[in-house]
Amino acid sequence: MALRTKCVGYKLTIELGTGWRYARSMEQSPVATPPKNDDSLSGLIFAVSAYFMWGFLPLYMKALAHVFPAEVVAHRILWSLPIAGLVLIALRRTADLRQALKTPRMVGMAMVTAALISLNWGIYVWAIGAGQALDAALGYYINPLFSVLLGALLLKEPLSRAQIAAIALAAGAVLVLTIDAGRLPLVALGLTLTFGLYAYFKKSLPIGPNQGFFLEVLILCPFALSYVIYLQLTGQTHFLAGNTNDNLLLLGSGLVTAVPLIAYANGAKRLRLSTIGMLQYIAPTMIFLTAVFVFDEPFGTARMIAYPMIWLALVIYTLSLVRTARRPRRVLKAG
Repeated sequence: MALRTKCVGYKLTIELGTGWRYARSMEQSPVATPPKNDDSLSGLIFAVSAYFMWGFLPLYMKALAHVFPAEVVAHRILWSLPIAGLVLIALRRTADLRQALKTPRMVGMAMVTAALISLNWGIYVWAIGAGQALDAALGYYINPLFSVLLGALLLKEPLSRAQIAAIALAAGAVLVLTIDAGRLPLVALGLTLTFGLYAYFKKSLPIGPNQGFFLEVLILCPFALSYVIYLQLTGQTHFLAGNTNDNLLLLGSGLVTAVPLIAYANGAKRLRLSTIGMLQYIAPTMIFLTAVFVFDEPFGTARMIAYPMIWLALVIYTLSLVRTARRPRRVLKAG
């Protein structure tokens, strides 16, 4: 009977996506206590590593700028699959995946998230190759604010005055860039929309992040493989076409795709939301600096106005996030 209690408890921790320490506490006692809402050193290392890897990603993608963006995305999908699979085997999470594949609703939700993340990858790869890394950085800067707006619109979550001010500033920045260019900043908005919606639907996927990522690339693999075979048959491929650098870069694209995502997933569950909220600006800041100082992209007057507006909006948003996170702790101390 005790063994059964342990197994049921452990299964619950997997479904809820909580950390290893929580699972262990369930094993030690039939009465579970929630995990501490605190930061761990391992979580910080995982998360910071993920954001730095994403920050350096433009340099990698720039080396593949001569390759069709769709081909790059196809190889990112194909070579991510074995890495994600090995992680699941190492963590002994394959049973969860088998259960997910037997659930049509879960597979359907994973198809939605897979479509969104593949579209996000495609826009990002094209933007870096086309010399629009600044717009890519802008898209990821705006993303947290879009997530707040999405929560208000779809989940009816109330907005604080600070959040309204931050969203208004971000909208003003987009307006400045639109008036200057005579069109919407489509790359920035495309990345914001696809990743924001991906994160929203991903939260509704009742499976762990590592299993979810494997399921997504598994769904995308037939399409990616078909496209790679088509390019091979029509002589349009850059893979195995005689260029060793291209071969290595395309093979490595799975590594630079899967490793940051897996590191982030393992870091996020060990850190407070407010900590993640502050760390998430590492990657777009690195992309911004790379675009200006390495790729030498033009930083005109409109961007000189729009970017400080975005940064101010993010400061307001982050401060409100920190204040919100501290309130429950103060209540606990008072109690």
